[in-house]
Amino acid sequence: MRTTLDLTRAEWVKSTYSNGNGGGCVEWAPGHTSSTVVPVRDSKDPSGPALLLTPTAWATFVAFAARQAD
Repeated sequence: MRTTLDLTRAEWVKSTYSNGNGGGCVEWAPGHTSSTVVPVRDSKDPSGPALLLTPTAWATFVAFAARQAD
């Protein structure tokens, strides 16, 4: 199944696990999150593509990032 989501007016929030030296800059659009998708993008390329992750995949990614930050 293909999902199309209009993210042109999305407000993006940088992940707290993103570092400030130009690497690992992940943003997500909490206002466009649903029970089926979480929009995620690379903040260094804001006009680039966004990934639509399942909430489970997003939670897994955040848990992985937290382990790497420790």
